[in-house]
Amino acid sequence: MVRPKTRIEIKNKRASFEYELLETFTAGVVLLGTEIKSIRAGKASLVDAYGYFVGDELFVKNMHIAEYWWGNLLNHDPRRDRKLLLNRRELSKLHRRTKEKGLAIVALRLYIADNGYAKLDVALARGKKAYDKRESIKEKDLRREMERR
Repeated sequence: MVRPKTRIEIKNKRASFEYELLETFTAGVVLLGTEIKSIRAGKASLVDAYGYFVGDELFVKNMHIAEYWWGNLLNHDPRRDRKLLLNRRELSKLHRRTKEKGLAIVALRLYIADNGYAKLDVALARGKKAYDKRESIKEKDLRREMERR
């Protein structure tokens, strides 16, 4: 079956403003049928999404995927925790690094890959201080000013 080339890409724009991104990973997401249909319709949000470990497994919390409009009684819970699929080496690296003070796992981008599977880009991140955020705003303004000229 040939799929149309529609690019579904849901971004967490606040993540790069709120956090200093140290390292990024691409993970698969375990979804239900109505969830993938909602994502393909573009009905998802990553605003407060973050990753956490339960044992050796990585889950994403607060990722909102709206209920599927044509779903029935078997529709999903919009804010349920979803398992992320990474290889063992990446999982152990993330688990080890998140134990350090001030590091967290944040969701950056949710998209549909060419093979039809939903992928989530997550990053190992450190929270920015207020002065770092002001510096980011200044850099962005300078870049805009240079592009105008």
